[in-house]
Amino acid sequence: MSNAKWRTGFGLSFCVMFAAWLTACSLEAADDKSASGPGRPGIEKSSFGKLPDGREVELYTLTNGRGMVCKIMTFGCIITEVDVPDRTGKFADVVLGFDNLASYVKGHPLFGAVVGRVVNRIGNAQFTLDGKTYQLPRNNGSNSIHGGLRGFDKVLWQATPIERADRVSLRLTYTSRDGEEGYPGEMKVAVTYTLSNDNELRLEYEATSDKPTPINLSNHAYWNLAGGGNVSGHLLTLMADEYTPTDAALIPTGEIKSVKGTPVDFTTETAIGTRLDALTNPPAHIYDHNFVISDRSRGLRLAAHVYEPTSGRGMDVSTTQPAVQLYTGYRGKLPNKNGTDFTGGLCLETQHFPDFVNHPNFPQSILRPGETYRQSVVWKFSTK
Repeated sequence: MSNAKWRTGFGLSFCVMFAAWLTACSLEAADDKSASGPGRPGIEKSSFGKLPDGREVELYTLTNGRGMVCKIMTFGCIITEVDVPDRTGKFADVVLGFDNLASYVKGHPLFGAVVGRVVNRIGNAQFTLDGKTYQLPRNNGSNSIHGGLRGFDKVLWQATPIERADRVSLRLTYTSRDGEEGYPGEMKVAVTYTLSNDNELRLEYEATSDKPTPINLSNHAYWNLAGGGNVSGHLLTLMADEYTPTDAALIPTGEIKSVKGTPVDFTTETAIGTRLDALTNPPAHIYDHNFVISDRSRGLRLAAHVYEPTSGRGMDVSTTQPAVQLYTGYRGKLPNKNGTDFTGGLCLETQHFPDFVNHPNFPQSILRPGETYRQSVVWKFSTK
């Protein structure tokens, strides 16, 4: 064989062997990627429109490696969308809200918003702290509710995205001036949403203040695990064997009572609609009750489990806070992007007790200079 033919044959053989080696490496890499499980999470920023004063509202889309999506906007730290799979792998949006900024600005029942400084009601819109009485705006009859006329749900926050190998986070910050909505102290607040590859959405709250002030932050998302329709068939379990009764204005009486034998007993799995008609006054035909989590230990613990039988979607709600408010909304109000009305979602607001600042026997949440307020809630999604 001539040297030229030998070189040609060797070159062809080498090319074939090299191509085979590249193919094997590609297949091995694919196998390794498949074996590693979910892909890398991501986060994208877009515009969600402009406020009447011209400021732009940003929308951040968080996606995990399994395809779950959570969208959060900088106005009110509002969760606008959460897409999770059903038992067949089909995704659906499981939170109520709107697909445009104008509807949020016009007014809404706190769809998906972070609420503060103090979520829920304060009786007679006032409290006394360290011997001084503070008067708040009356925006719920003679009472104050959800932070006042312009609570944290109606302000524009500053956002910082954070990406890691197995999760993505969005940190949002806001400085509430001294005297804002009647509350003392300049308060610096940060909330961080984190979406992980195990279909867990975590929300962490942090705050500091230069004066003593009450604080009770929560998120007001309305959940519908079916992705539409009403929630009467959702099965709910609350890890709470006590609740705080209220007067006709939904202000706690100061009592802590057992749920046993009442229409608010969810210590065993119960459909939301089972006892709605047994609810009289207050409130009639809806749930708007504060439940005391039975586990009094510190740290994150399970507060509620929701299961929707048709889709097979489930949601665990865990929190560091001592209570959870179940709210199902009034009938026939405010259609939203899910094509359902106000009754199409249920809220599970993890919190300190309503009006705690006026009831010394309730767990207190007073933030003082030099301290850092820290609370968390975790929504974990699953199917069966």
